[in-house]
Amino acid sequence: MQIVVLDGKTVNPGDNPWTPLEALGELTVHDRTSPADVRHRAGSAEIVLTNKTPLTRDILAQLDKLRFIAVMATGYDVVDLEAASERGIPVSNVPSYGAKSVAQFVLALILEHCHQIALHDQAVKSGEWSRAEDFCFWKTPQIELSGLKMGIIGFGKTGRRVAELAHALGMDIIVYTPRIRDTPSYKPFAWKSLEEVFAEADVVSLHCPLKPDNAGFVDKNLLALMKKSAFFINTARGALVNEPDLAEALNTGMLAGAALDVVAEEPIRKDNPLLKAKNCIITPHIAWASLDSRKRLLGAVAENIKAFLAGRPTNVVNMVNDFSGTTYEK
Repeated sequence: MQIVVLDGKTVNPGDNPWTPLEALGELTVHDRTSPADVRHRAGSAEIVLTNKTPLTRDILAQLDKLRFIAVMATGYDVVDLEAASERGIPVSNVPSYGAKSVAQFVLALILEHCHQIALHDQAVKSGEWSRAEDFCFWKTPQIELSGLKMGIIGFGKTGRRVAELAHALGMDIIVYTPRIRDTPSYKPFAWKSLEEVFAEADVVSLHCPLKPDNAGFVDKNLLALMKKSAFFINTARGALVNEPDLAEALNTGMLAGAALDVVAEEPIRKDNPLLKAKNCIITPHIAWASLDSRKRLLGAVAENIKAFLAGRPTNVVNMVNDFSGTTYEK
């Protein structure tokens, strides 16, 4: 069984060995692969692993031996699911492996907005404190979170973990999700409409998947509902946000700030309007990247492949009506 990893560099830059996959077949790992090179590198592979390398309909048509796609991420918008389904190729993802790390990162972004610790550290080291007439000073308002409202869009494991952390800091939790399931026991907690969350929350954080029907849904209309003191966070998918609209909202003071770990096109383009937007923190898609998180990811990918080889694929995100359930040899 030939297994090809198309873009393994970010999953294992040297500290996260591929050992769990090496036992499952003949493994070839590429740090990164351009779309033009996919056929050459994966044309004889039965199993292909991708993180961000697109597998479009045209590319999939070139992979004659392909039987299974393992996405090394929770989001799976890089794969043409319809085209894979037509071929009877299951596509599996890894749900929630990064929930703890992403939620922790969201909290870090919120606290950075509240206190701007790095800015004050720089001020001290540049001599501002030693020259001060008083025993303390602050360059930005210091914000207490207790009693403020945390708005969460999407309430899977990551969204729920963010809610738990925010609640521990005394925040009221309000949530929008298309499918309401069990309500958390802690209070205050409330289910709200999308518009209500944007209008009422002091912090809004996205934790929803990117789908064809929600691309760019965070636009000028939703942003106009936000308080001028509110803070917007996106650690989900960049394309959920209309970036020019967000940049304009920040530059005109419609909201107090934003923090983005993802953008619509990655790596970020030099002309992305958010690079010059006021009060906008941008990090290079690292919320998921703790070693613990990446170890969980790799282990879960291996389990997805094992399940496929046993004829019982798990975490399948597409409709595969004609999958035979064949048990494959390694």
